[in-house]
Amino acid sequence: MTLPEYAQVVIAGGGPCGLMLANELGRRGISVLLADEKDSTAFNPQANATQARTMEHYRRLGFAQDVRAEGLPGEYPTDIAYFTRYAGYELARFSLPSARQAGDVVKTLSGSWSAAELPHRVSQKFVETVLRRHAEALPGVSVNYGWRVADFAQDESGVGVTLQRVADGTLHQVRGDYLVGADGPRSQVREKLGFGYTGETGVRRDFMGGRMCAVYLRAPDFYSIVPHPPAWMYVTFNGDRRTFMAAVDGKGEFAFHTQLRPGEDESAITDDIARQMFWRAAGAEMDVEILARGAWTAGHALVSDGFQKGCVFIGGDAAHLFTPAGGLGYNTAIEDAVNLGWKLAAVLKGRGGAGLLATYQAERQPLARRNTNYARGFADSLGNFAAPDEIEASSAAGDDARAAAGDYFNAHARREFNIPGVTFGGRYDGSPIIVADGLTPPPDTPNVYVPTACPGGRPPHLWLDDGRSLYDLFGFEWTLLQLDSAVATQGFAEAAAQLGIELKIVALDLPAARALYDAPLALIRPDQIVAWRGGPGVDARAVLQHANGF
Repeated sequence: MTLPEYAQVVIAGGGPCGLMLANELGRRGISVLLADEKDSTAFNPQANATQARTMEHYRRLGFAQDVRAEGLPGEYPTDIAYFTRYAGYELARFSLPSARQAGDVVKTLSGSWSAAELPHRVSQKFVETVLRRHAEALPGVSVNYGWRVADFAQDESGVGVTLQRVADGTLHQVRGDYLVGADGPRSQVREKLGFGYTGETGVRRDFMGGRMCAVYLRAPDFYSIVPHPPAWMYVTFNGDRRTFMAAVDGKGEFAFHTQLRPGEDESAITDDIARQMFWRAAGAEMDVEILARGAWTAGHALVSDGFQKGCVFIGGDAAHLFTPAGGLGYNTAIEDAVNLGWKLAAVLKGRGGAGLLATYQAERQPLARRNTNYARGFADSLGNFAAPDEIEASSAAGDDARAAAGDYFNAHARREFNIPGVTFGGRYDGSPIIVADGLTPPPDTPNVYVPTACPGGRPPHLWLDDGRSLYDLFGFEWTLLQLDSAVATQGFAEAAAQLGIELKIVALDLPAARALYDAPLALIRPDQIVAWRGGPGVDARAVLQHANGF
């Protein structure tokens, strides 16, 4: 395939952030060249939890159902379960709906969980295939695995990028108006920009702190040997081999992670040693095929000290690095792409002002710090709770220890996995392009989300009588919600036409919506964030210019 010599946006990295950005830009008619040094999308499962807000963005792009069809079978439970060992004592279980149930359950929920989509438990390897397929279907998007960004240089007219084909070293020059480094924790783009991670690293815990061994394996007899109902996430709690493990396909493939103990040399781990680690965690021997393995470090809560320099940006793991408790890393990366995508497109089309692109760092860096802090708290809760010696004993003391551990993990699971506040509560207060209304939003708490239309956050959601989500009425670009038919919208329509901004006006004379938004009008950004709310007499042109960085 011939690589283009010019693309409006060059993306380094074909993981979730890079692929999502390609979809956001391609849908807006922006030409994209994406390069990733891997042969293809991920083989290893990697991240395993797609949060509800991410699923809402997939719904906005039209492929939420494609993602929900991937991974575990439709009826497979998405429970989080805690055991002494997988075939030992079950300590606690937090039950959640299967993929097939989620579509019905979500329409019955209100308050904190009023949403267009529920979370989906699916390995990143499957998500990437969906994102890639949809990106490659877009005209003007060139997706190229087996190529890496070897170098780049900025000038007044954009950025020159040198690509190198991994297989044979062939070089290719491409010009771009912008370059985005979504090239992972060892990002060459970030390093060349001179940015470094800030925050916390090297944290040691009894679990989820220090070096971890990751094993992608197939154990076809697992479900017949383990005498407990299936779960999506399996966590062991003992003094010997602490682990977490996600079901990948519901048929015997698992992503297994175990804390390396003092004296265990990761360079000396073989397939046979990895198999024995799994057996220790399972408390039973069974046939195990090792598909892949490696090592990684838990205990990171890191955010880059810069997200942009000139016409070069970074996102995803290049911009922030998480300990995976709570599953926030991949989901934060997706929202980086969502935030940056509409802004790049607006500026390239002449619809965004000179200040618009600078708001990417202003909005996303504080959110990255917030989310890494939440993930660190979840890891502390899980990893600093140590197993007592009697946890596996068949005795009254063992029974008491298991009962206490069960109480703890039942509470912990709700703290880590019932997190509507983390999922929906991220806000851009103080952003230069948010038109504040002087009201204070509800407190930011992980396990409770209070819907609010206070500008800077996610629009309050509700289901309509005809079964549609309110979000399904939003336009792909800007939306003006008219919640009182007596308040005219002509000023916004005329101003949007003059500014070349695509604005969809949605009239919804519904008391429930009016109560949720507490204003007759609300302006919704392309990334489904409330930019402004108010009533008659507003200078519509000034609002639109402010919200678009002019």
